[in-house]
Amino acid sequence: MATVLIIGAGGVGSVVAHKCAMNSDVFTNIILASRTKAKCDRIAAEIKELHGVTIQTAQVDADVVSETVALIRSCNPKLVINVALPYQDLPIMDACLEAGVHYMDTANYEPKDVAKFEYSWQWAYRERFEQAGLMALLGCGFDPGATQVFTAYANKHYFDRMDYLDIVDCNAGNHGKAFATNFNPEINIREITQPGRYWENGEWVEIPAMSIHKPIEYPEIGPRESYVLYHEELESLVKNFPTLKRARFWMTFGQAYLTHLEVLQNVGMTRIDSVKFQGMDIVPLEFLKAVLPAPDSLGENYTGQTSIGCQIKGIKDGADRTYYIWNNCDHAETYKEVRGQAVSYTTGVPAMIGAMLMLTGVWMKPGVWNCEELDPDPFIEQMNKQGLPVQERVDVPLPHEY
Repeated sequence: MATVLIIGAGGVGSVVAHKCAMNSDVFTNIILASRTKAKCDRIAAEIKELHGVTIQTAQVDADVVSETVALIRSCNPKLVINVALPYQDLPIMDACLEAGVHYMDTANYEPKDVAKFEYSWQWAYRERFEQAGLMALLGCGFDPGATQVFTAYANKHYFDRMDYLDIVDCNAGNHGKAFATNFNPEINIREITQPGRYWENGEWVEIPAMSIHKPIEYPEIGPRESYVLYHEELESLVKNFPTLKRARFWMTFGQAYLTHLEVLQNVGMTRIDSVKFQGMDIVPLEFLKAVLPAPDSLGENYTGQTSIGCQIKGIKDGADRTYYIWNNCDHAETYKEVRGQAVSYTTGVPAMIGAMLMLTGVWMKPGVWNCEELDPDPFIEQMNKQGLPVQERVDVPLPHEY
């Protein structure tokens, strides 16, 4: 049906390429590109071995708009799936506008020199994409992405008014490493070391990093200590669902992980400003990334599950209602299917689904959009078909104070 260009060959990019190949009736021609072509070639060989599908590979420096434009024009895709670094969102959006192709990503833009992410930079592209007749879909992973679809689905089918939203994200897996991050270490550590924020009574409340926490019960997993972070989908959700009185994001961390992180912070290894070392400027966090295990290397011996969902309280037919919608994903099973661990899988599969809905016209309209602004039903339907089955509970107690 269409040619697609995937930029980024890390753990998520690998899953996206695998899942596109497994849906070759929609993705009839797949090009996987990265700064390091050898990584793309390795993924292509895996896809050929596991799924019998041949994909093309290419080299590109996505920081350089002209390089990306040249690649787009050479392979003529209908859509670019950006699973590179968040720093590269704007250059790739610029390239898509110049080359005249649709765009999507899984994480919003953040500047390289400030640990801050928000949608304002990408929302500013709305008029240009509309005028070009092109679509840009932002943050179509799991969180952000599926969590926003979950919220829209709840609003459409279960509530007259949503008042409280808690996004809960648990990784109860074990990769056997002393310390490793499940996605890009640089992005992961920047995300959790910045101050936390949540929405309450019409304004943002900022808190010290990791200062609010409590045990939350996760299906098939049990209670896990969960910490309030700021996460990008909150920004668009409170904008698009203005009845929300409070919206928070919770994520689990084990004590060993937190101890390692505290030590790394104390010795300056999480700094994002440059320091002099043997006459050269280096960024400590970038050096740390180089010595930590690569996220796409964790899958083979990973055990346990992830559990990610939305817990919502509001009103239906004049009465209080609670609703919990979630997915559990097994690390070992995802490795068998796509040679990846569940954190990459839960991001990569929704990205493929979003691309599928765009290419088939179900989610296609010019402009810049977040996932909750589109019909959630076909997305949920595809999650159930593509390896991320959705579970739900209505009118059950939730572990939050209202």
